[in-house]
Amino acid sequence: MIFEPDFLDRMQRRILHQTAYLGVPAQKNPLDLWVYQEMICQLRPDVVIEIGNAAGGGLLYLADVCELAGHGRAFGVDLSHAAMSCQIRTHNRIRLFTGDACEEFRAVRAMIGPEDSVLVIEDSSHTYENTLACLRFYSQIIKPGGYYVVEDTICHHGLDEGPEPGPYEAVQAFLSENQDFEADRSRESFGLTWNPGGFLRRRDAVGSCSAATYKEA
Repeated sequence: MIFEPDFLDRMQRRILHQTAYLGVPAQKNPLDLWVYQEMICQLRPDVVIEIGNAAGGGLLYLADVCELAGHGRAFGVDLSHAAMSCQIRTHNRIRLFTGDACEEFRAVRAMIGPEDSVLVIEDSSHTYENTLACLRFYSQIIKPGGYYVVEDTICHHGLDEGPEPGPYEAVQAFLSENQDFEADRSRESFGLTWNPGGFLRRRDAVGSCSAATYKEA
């Protein structure tokens, strides 16, 4: 397939301004959403955490996949949930945490059982500092074989917008300091993702997670 030069820019505009799930703005690459449902069905996480929810279309999608799979809850963490409809607020598999993601980490972790497996999808401000801070906190609750997905690593690595440095650079810094995680490029098998290098898998070998040395906010 031959893409026109502005293909990624046009797709980004479509994602930001038109893409919706059941009528709720989602702002997600549909190919990545498909991969998420594959991961949920394969890994069967007890909790799926989305950091950065906006209007809530992505969170609703994740909760509905859990509902269809018959397993799991969806946690939404954001500075504000004012834009979310009752459809999302009253979903039986959704729990919302309102506030800074790092400051809410203690409350989020308190709702996760010691044996629960967790999938984290981070889609917040995309600044280098915030992305790295979220990685350091929330990577602590990922068990071996589990995933932490950093969205929009395509910023300035395929698409010329967003903070610079941004998510891609934060991922590189995190992987350099935490040997328990690796980028799983097999999750990019559609050939087009907004998260290049952002599907981070905790290695199967049991060991102490270096992220656990960071102090809670």
